[in-house]
Amino acid sequence: MTSAHQAAARRGELSANVQHVRERIRSACHAAGRSPEDVALIVVTKFFPTSDVEALCRLGVTDIGENRDQEASAKIAALPSEVRQRLHVHFIGQLQSNKAPSLASYVDTVHSIDRAKLVRALDRAAAAAGRDIGALVQVSLSGDVPGRGRGGVPADGVAELARSIADAQCLTLRGVMAVAPLGVDPATAFGQLATLAQAVRADHPAATWISAGMSADLEAAVANGATHLRVGSAILGSRPPFG
Repeated sequence: MTSAHQAAARRGELSANVQHVRERIRSACHAAGRSPEDVALIVVTKFFPTSDVEALCRLGVTDIGENRDQEASAKIAALPSEVRQRLHVHFIGQLQSNKAPSLASYVDTVHSIDRAKLVRALDRAAAAAGRDIGALVQVSLSGDVPGRGRGGVPADGVAELARSIADAQCLTLRGVMAVAPLGVDPATAFGQLATLAQAVRADHPAATWISAGMSADLEAAVANGATHLRVGSAILGSRPPFG
């Protein structure tokens, strides 16, 4: 098969997968009495090439998620300018504060803020880059096992960290994010997140985002008020096509 045929086949695969996931979202929203327009699809493109990002953009995808700075920065830099201008880039992985200057150069929203030190570092980097960056508090939900590496601030620290972001000069508090703990019913976990999100909105009315749900549990996330779904393998496949 020629490279042109391979590219066409890949575009067809991605198109079918995006359509299927969007149908899942529509069905989940219908079951929850919500509008699909209130739920954003973030396609997680980590480990996959720039060509896939370009193809997704041409299929109408406007939000992509990455979780490794070194890979993401190179990938975003390689995008044609007209593609980059149409994309909102979300950083969803755990982050070291020394990576903040790099992230501030290309990321639009960071979902994984879990400590005040990171708030300060990202705020300084955003100021230096002349940019405003969206930020979400990553929450460690009950059931998370210490040392598993998922990250997140415990529930009793969410309010303080949200205030820290809201007070930052060049960060905009968007809301909260979480990953359902392993071995825990996602509906229970996302219900807990919804309660925490409501408390954050009470103090910060504009912080309306709830980033929750992935390929396997997006329906439970939608049922519990998620506004942003982070879907990777259901669209791009379970194995990277390279490396």
